[in-house]
Amino acid sequence: MYKVRVILDTKEDVIRTLTVNNSINLEELHLHIAKAFGFNGQEMASFYRTDFEWNQGEEIPLFNMSEFGETASMNSCILKETLPNLNDKLIYVYDFFKMWSFYVEVIDSNNELLAEPKIIMSIGEVPDEAPEKEFVAENNEEDFSDEEFESYDDYDFENY
Repeated sequence: MYKVRVILDTKEDVIRTLTVNNSINLEELHLHIAKAFGFNGQEMASFYRTDFEWNQGEEIPLFNMSEFGETASMNSCILKETLPNLNDKLIYVYDFFKMWSFYVEVIDSNNELLAEPKIIMSIGEVPDEAPEKEFVAENNEEDFSDEEFESYDDYDFENY
């Protein structure tokens, strides 16, 4: 059994702590998190691997989106293999149109087997609207100069 803390990225504290079997896959965790926050679980979502400072890494989408071969998807990732240690973390994004963002962390584990997942702690109310996200790139203007790029004005794109 894992005790998983899920924090909604909002100004006000909105936190749910869930107990789930560590043998479930991430698709099941996605549905439990969505339900815990009052969503139906029908929207697209992804988990992202992260380090201990919450830097976003590899995406684990709801479905295998690769045209070639098998890539990671929520259905193929088992919780105890994806998050094997205490304090392991994931970022979870639900509904790409609204961009509900969550921080997911394993805060406790034991060998107990649960009959069903439970919400064991609930703090705060989910706002009616997802908070607006501001995506700001680092300023790397000094890294590039116009001289490094050749002019494409004379390039004939019609032949390709």
